[in-house]
Amino acid sequence: MNYHSTDIKEVFNYLKTNEQGLTNEEAKQRLQKYGKNVLIEEHKIQPLKIFLLQFQNSIVWILIAAMIISGIAKEWTDFWVIGAIVILNSIMGFIQEYKAERAIEALKKTLSPKAKIIRNGTEMQINAEELVPGDILVLETGDKITADARIIQIRNLETQEASLTGESSPIIKENKILNEETPIADRKNMVFAGTIVTKGHANAIITATGMKTEIGKIAGMIRETKSPLTPLQIKLKHLSRFLAIAVVIIALVVFGYGVLIANNPFLEMLIAAIALAVAAIPEGLPAVVTIALAIGVQRMAKKHALIRKLPSAETLGACTVICSDKTGTLTHNEMTVTNIYANREIINITGSGYDPEGKFSKDPKNFEMLLTIGSLNNDAKLVFENEKWSEIGDPTEAALLISARKAGIDYEQLQQAYPRIEEIEFTSERKRMTTIHDTKTGKMAMTKGAIDIILPLCNRILINGKVEMLTRQEKQKILEVNQAMTTRALRVLGFAYKELKGVDAKGDIEKNLIFVGLQGMIDPPREEVKEAITKCKEAGIKTIMITGDHIGTATAIAQQLGITGKAITGQELDRIHNLEHHAEEIGIYARVNPAHKVKIIDAFKAKGHIVAMTGDGVNDAPALKKADIGIAMGITGTEVAKEASAMVLADDNFATIVNAIEEGRRIFDNIKKFVEYLLSSNMGEVLTVFVGIMLKLPLPITALQILWINLITDGAPALALSVEPAEPGLMQKKPRKVEEKIVNRYRGLMILLIGLVMMTGTLLLFDLHLTKGVAYAQTLAFSTLMMFQMFNVLNQRSEDQSVFRIGFFKNKWLLLAVISSIALQFAVVYLPFLQNMFGTVALNAFDWVKVVAVSASVLIFVEIIKIFKKKKIN
Repeated sequence: MNYHSTDIKEVFNYLKTNEQGLTNEEAKQRLQKYGKNVLIEEHKIQPLKIFLLQFQNSIVWILIAAMIISGIAKEWTDFWVIGAIVILNSIMGFIQEYKAERAIEALKKTLSPKAKIIRNGTEMQINAEELVPGDILVLETGDKITADARIIQIRNLETQEASLTGESSPIIKENKILNEETPIADRKNMVFAGTIVTKGHANAIITATGMKTEIGKIAGMIRETKSPLTPLQIKLKHLSRFLAIAVVIIALVVFGYGVLIANNPFLEMLIAAIALAVAAIPEGLPAVVTIALAIGVQRMAKKHALIRKLPSAETLGACTVICSDKTGTLTHNEMTVTNIYANREIINITGSGYDPEGKFSKDPKNFEMLLTIGSLNNDAKLVFENEKWSEIGDPTEAALLISARKAGIDYEQLQQAYPRIEEIEFTSERKRMTTIHDTKTGKMAMTKGAIDIILPLCNRILINGKVEMLTRQEKQKILEVNQAMTTRALRVLGFAYKELKGVDAKGDIEKNLIFVGLQGMIDPPREEVKEAITKCKEAGIKTIMITGDHIGTATAIAQQLGITGKAITGQELDRIHNLEHHAEEIGIYARVNPAHKVKIIDAFKAKGHIVAMTGDGVNDAPALKKADIGIAMGITGTEVAKEASAMVLADDNFATIVNAIEEGRRIFDNIKKFVEYLLSSNMGEVLTVFVGIMLKLPLPITALQILWINLITDGAPALALSVEPAEPGLMQKKPRKVEEKIVNRYRGLMILLIGLVMMTGTLLLFDLHLTKGVAYAQTLAFSTLMMFQMFNVLNQRSEDQSVFRIGFFKNKWLLLAVISSIALQFAVVYLPFLQNMFGTVALNAFDWVKVVAVSASVLIFVEIIKIFKKKKIN
């Protein structure tokens, strides 16, 4: 049943209840039928299952196979070292992925534990989880609503629904039948679970509990929405699959050639195949990627961007579209008076939100009466907690207190000096509120409300402290100013007063008032957002506004921020069947619900975009989870939004996203650098072993020596590449394409060429020194390969720029890593217990001169290629 479009008598009949409420027995039966008023939590993945999932990786399978073969061959050192690598990588993966999905639990927290209801004709308080459809809910100011309900009795009820619908202003509720097509945000005869009563009282009949409520539907959407793999995860998955296939083919070819053609001993070729497999696999890659992302996350945290899911740090760099919620994200979610009309002129006010810092374009003493009425005819309060101002009560009234405070008017002192003795309260029918105060000169009535209601009640106007007659022309001018303000999406209130002489009848108090002026307010855009959106445009990123607010308000804010494109409502969106064909033309979506947000994200994804979604409300949660990267506000954001997100903005600053995107781009650039470094180094190892076997040479380097290079001496330099500073012009480039590979054709060719240079130099030294013994030649080959990789890491600092132009000292961590790796290599060559383990012998000084001279060739080779590449571009 559509309760909002149904007569209340029919609602009572349908739910088989009345204004006296259910009996205890009826409530008990319905609790069994409908279940508790709670949100069902999805099944959590067990930690053991997450750990076992780490082994579903083709590289890990090959390492396990190499470990088993090492055991069969009784190469126990290799067996235990490879096993340790497998376990270590799995533990790191487990730590990265073990993040409990607490979005539903956070939604549970939005429901108040207690509720006031009428049962058996008696008002009582019960646990909110015991509520059932048909119960009569009793609501008053400050209550958190615990179920969806249809209003049956009402007195000046207003609710704050921003977290559910995106509507920034409190909703004035009404008890009347609405059209069936009325969207949730406009269902003024309904109240919804998880929202708050900011004003008034009401009784309402509960129509839905638990997962059937609007907040429950959002919980269901979160459960059904799967977080997509990030672009980096997809690329690394494809890369590891490719490497696994290549490793198996190479190992089988070498083993088959050695046993079947060259007639080498079976066990010898088995060990050689293991060495090749170990050489081909970049064992340190998973660990380096994880640590690199973690370092990026720490850097982002210093810039107020808190990453909850590691791979998302890189995803930001590929972002092409930011779908941003308006309320609380692009704006403050704090109503602010920005314009005043008094003394026949418009006054501008600076500042935003509930911060009382701001200035007037004219001296506020000239319109002090207007600000005084705004402070006295007011039920809101301001609270300063945790270095921040917040409101208690109606945000519109809080905005009036702030505008007065900017002029140095303290509403608390004012209310003590002019105490309220009576009031005629605001109703949705009257659209005005009048308070009566004791003043030094007698009683005074102060009135505020909609201008079309206030103006007809006035016959005079206050101009610069003097009362004049209010002419028809003057009224017309005021209405024109009001229209101009509303066109800019300002919410406008009119203010008037009257000194009460003698005994006025209550009906005469609001007649023949003195008009004072207008105050126009809006939930203003954040000052830093406009610049951030401009930076996004320069970086090739489109910003989209998605809001539950009215289209006029959304369009006005979008124009101020520089968000371009067509503006449509949620109802218009429902009529578009192939949204992906139109999504790029639309810049503003207004009056949307949670399902619409997911639909918009799906449309952009269908066009190949990487989508970031920002938001702070419960209504944003499904879209935050669906997006490639969900971004929640840390200060104003609900727990639901934070738990569904991949990133939280600690300062609620949209501009922080731009800094995070730059960091994300730097992370991906550096991932490409250390992947090319590790793979080109591995290519040198593979070719050295492969070609050495083909040339019927003894094994140039053992499996354990390769593991040492891959994990110990390569690991630190690869990690140091992850903190390489960003290259110039990073944010002037267009976002990288989704299909861009970590290893493209050019990088693939460079990996092969670098590998060939390493192989040639290593085998040359190995072959020339075989006459002095295999152990001596292997030690030379082992040290040469390692030093090749120290020079190679310098190559990888930039794909285009010469290392001599970049400078050797800009990345001090890299310098430290290279020195440390060389020191560790010296330890393996000279310390007796390591010599026994790795099969090395001591080298003399001249040996090291040969090693350095040969291995430096890879730096010279790549520098020459960079010169030719630069000439070709120019």
